[in-house]
Amino acid sequence: MHVFWHQRDLRIPDNRGLARAAGDDRLLPVYVVDPEVLDTVGRRQRAFFFQGVRELKAAYQERGSDLLVRTGSATDVLADVVREHDADRVYYNEHYRPERRERQRQVDEALSTRSVVDLVLVDPAELAGRYENHSRFFDDWQAVTKPAPATTPSDEALVGFEDDETPPELESDIDLPTAGYAAARKRYDAFLADGIETYADTRDDMQAAVESPVGAVSRLSPYLAAGMLGIREVWAEASERHVAVEDDARRNVQKFRYELSWREQNYHLLYYNQDLLSANYKSFPNAIPWKSDHDHIAAWKVGETGYPLVDAGMRQLNGEGYIHNRPRQNVASFLTKHLLTDWRVGADYFAEQLVDHDPANNYANWQWTASTGTDSVDVRIFDPVAQMAKYDAGADYVTAYVPELRGVDPDRIVEWPNLSDEERERLAPEYSHPIVDRNAAYERAQRVFETALGKR
Repeated sequence: MHVFWHQRDLRIPDNRGLARAAGDDRLLPVYVVDPEVLDTVGRRQRAFFFQGVRELKAAYQERGSDLLVRTGSATDVLADVVREHDADRVYYNEHYRPERRERQRQVDEALSTRSVVDLVLVDPAELAGRYENHSRFFDDWQAVTKPAPATTPSDEALVGFEDDETPPELESDIDLPTAGYAAARKRYDAFLADGIETYADTRDDMQAAVESPVGAVSRLSPYLAAGMLGIREVWAEASERHVAVEDDARRNVQKFRYELSWREQNYHLLYYNQDLLSANYKSFPNAIPWKSDHDHIAAWKVGETGYPLVDAGMRQLNGEGYIHNRPRQNVASFLTKHLLTDWRVGADYFAEQLVDHDPANNYANWQWTASTGTDSVDVRIFDPVAQMAKYDAGADYVTAYVPELRGVDPDRIVEWPNLSDEERERLAPEYSHPIVDRNAAYERAQRVFETALGKR
């Protein structure tokens, strides 16, 4: 008999480690509630994870089996399970966050194990160790054949048993998405039916982001982050659609497939750089003189910076545990460039608040936006005024999350940081004045980063 150790892979379909474990013997699935590892996960995401574990347990029960849930260190729990059930080997899917890697190493030393690459389409070990930008990574990654979805184990491959233990029930301060594979599948089906063929054209449509719970994007991120949906399943169906459609639809589908390659690169970065979550990826000749203005950081966190697009994004994050990608980039750029705050402050706050927090994506994307990562542009600064003018000129997104500005002319909302104090007081006296000057903050960031790069 084999034991399969579920970690952040809360599904039965398209689970490569699970399929491998069921290949030539009967299978006993186990989930370990390990407090040391879970302490690295925000409470919102922990609550979502545990809902997913309950859904996974129910899925196994529907197949005449169950999910063995135990609390403790993974090494001790799995050793007890192996001994109790006289199991031959423990299978698991490889994960790359340092804490999970260390836990896996300890299990490897104590037990007979076999790890499987499941989290990504392409094993990072198959590619070069370092890429300076996404374009070079994409060329190599694209050339590797992507595996088909893993086979789902038959009911007969599963050990028949019952287990009463379930994971803790955690309350969340926000409404969470419905957890589990079935919910993830429903979400993806909706996107395939009405979204993927217009994805490139509408992914930054902020009006759609407000009018629909899904908007013009897939909203698969919570499910991929928790492993409730397999990446090969997502890739295979997107690729089938890419072949089946023509012209503009094909271009739109290709954009979605291309975006998945960013997730792949972020895991590649974490695989080769275990300090990615705490250290600059890029080397600088001179130190970046980050500021630590606690009032500015506090205003950014609660969405009271006086920059409407930034504030709307932060309020969406705080209220929903999710933030649309366009404002996500803007809030990160504003913190690291306009406020000159260390990217780690923002990344850590996102880790606490996001339901879809993924360590590789979160920290690598923060580094990219902060110009300490793999961006091919030396110093990229998002201007939140110009960004709003381009993507939310009607203020649909902003006024959905910043009620103080409802009823104000959208043109004035876009220009809010440029208005006089008197005009702002007249238009929306309850809304914040800008905490930094738009032009001065932009120029300061440009100067500071060019100096750090040795260009001044």
